Amino acid sequence: MKFYSLWLSLVCIFVFIVQTLFFGFTDMFVLNQSSFIEPYRFITAIFLHGSLVHLIYNLFALILFGLILEKLIGNGKFLLVFFSSGIIANLISVNFYSSSLGASGAIFGVIGALTVIRPMMNVWAFSLPMPLFVAAILWVVGDVIQTFVPSNIGTIAHLSGIFVGIIFGFFYREKLQVKKNRVIIDEGYMRAWEDRFIR
Repeated sequence: MKFYSLWLSLVCIFVFIVQTLFFGFTDMFVLNQSSFIEPYRFITAIFLHGSLVHLIYNLFALILFGLILEKLIGNGKFLLVFFSSGIIANLISVNFYSSSLGASGAIFGVIGALTVIRPMMNVWAFSLPMPLFVAAILWVVGDVIQTFVPSNIGTIAHLSGIFVGIIFGFFYREKLQVKKNRVIIDEGYMRAWEDRFIR
């Protein structure tokens, strides 16, 4: 497998280095009101980060949850979840914030999809081991509360992203269930069985 989650992480690291070295680079690609006349910002803002801590947190989540989801549903479907969640989260959050940046909306989409597909998968969150669906509920509740508290966290992007991811999760879970239950019988085996017992 190609593991695009790792490549996306490398892109985020490279872009952050460029942000650090070149003054004004972030302003050219950040999500803001200019995005309506420069729509590429709905994508480029995904790869920008406001600080090293912001980047590290996002990379940890992207690599951890991204690799698992990508292994389950495949490279192309993973990219679809990532970019769809990130872009839709940006389309929504641009109406609530003067500017925003980061891969959080896309990553929460990955988490949302994985939560539906593997809800009982154990994760370490809030300093405790717990099923992924419990952690996801706590993250959502925390973001809902923080939405009403002044902060520099894009909770609207988080909530939008995880909602999109959940929709993808139900769709791909159904596909995986059908594939899992499918019975594949080797044609050569069937012909040998017919020759032996029927003819």
